[in-house]
Amino acid sequence: MAKIGNPLKQERSIRGGSIARGLTASVSLISCWLFLATEVPGLETINIAIPTKSFQQVIYPLAQDKGYMREEGIDLKIVFIEPTPSIQALVAGSVHFTAAGTSALIAITKGGAPLKVALAVNDRVHQWLLSKPGIAGPKDLKGKRIATTGVAAIATFMLKQILAKHGLDPNKDAIYIDTGTNNQLPALLAGVVDAAVLSVEQRYVGLDAGMKEMFYFGNEVKNSWGTLATTDRFIKEQPKLLTAFMKATLKALRLLRQDRETTIAAVVKFSSVERTLAARIYDDLIGTFTRNGIVDDETQKNDLAIIGQVVGMKEAIPTTRAYDLSFASDADRQLTQAGWRP
Repeated sequence: MAKIGNPLKQERSIRGGSIARGLTASVSLISCWLFLATEVPGLETINIAIPTKSFQQVIYPLAQDKGYMREEGIDLKIVFIEPTPSIQALVAGSVHFTAAGTSALIAITKGGAPLKVALAVNDRVHQWLLSKPGIAGPKDLKGKRIATTGVAAIATFMLKQILAKHGLDPNKDAIYIDTGTNNQLPALLAGVVDAAVLSVEQRYVGLDAGMKEMFYFGNEVKNSWGTLATTDRFIKEQPKLLTAFMKATLKALRLLRQDRETTIAAVVKFSSVERTLAARIYDDLIGTFTRNGIVDDETQKNDLAIIGQVVGMKEAIPTTRAYDLSFASDADRQLTQAGWRP
């Protein structure tokens, strides 16, 4: 496996000091797991950290299972790691990619981490605001309690933008309640709060229980979702391997967009959900997937603007410091010129 740099120097660039012991232990365990994984002779091993088994992440196991990675000379190893430890694993050289691209943007913005977002799976945000059925419209949220994923979470800052768009003062007219991880929906259903920011799966449960959909964030803000990050060093030292990885991934993305049944079966296998739910998710979200892993400059700027609000940065950093989508673009061009189709 190609090394991705001196972990001590790069960890300092993010933290400005030593890493927390728990994160160091996590990186060590990840390194051990990857070391023990069997490598396939003749193929380049690529390690990718995935935070969740959500719909947009299915393209990576799909690319592996369909043989697209092997076609491009890659043996893909997938390991599931929480976002923050995955950034530590990335800069330490234990993984080549992390699907926690938003966490990478935070590390870039806050600490100048030597990382880039290299792929965007979706061009719309997979978050929803559901409310009690008695709340008729956005202005009725004034004075109401809203369960969030955290008062300083990115989704909360996006919600504030949306509320302002609909004529509310987001800092005065709503009360944001941090209910803890995955507790937003139970709080809404129990009547503890009046509205809640939810994921796609939580949204379905809420709707089926009679809750009202107030906002789909993807229709209200112009931001990316499901972003993939790598290191500046990997980009510099392994451009051919990076392009090969992108080609295999974009093959899976093209398949996902065109083959409903194959994708639904892959989601069932990957996420361990029932087929009816996988089909419901596919039909609702397939239109949010990018065609070539790229989002436009406006979306990139909006992403960085939100991150800047979260970390308290007043000056925006250039998109070229945080994004390098050129390899996805080149891979898409090569596949198109070759006439590749699923």
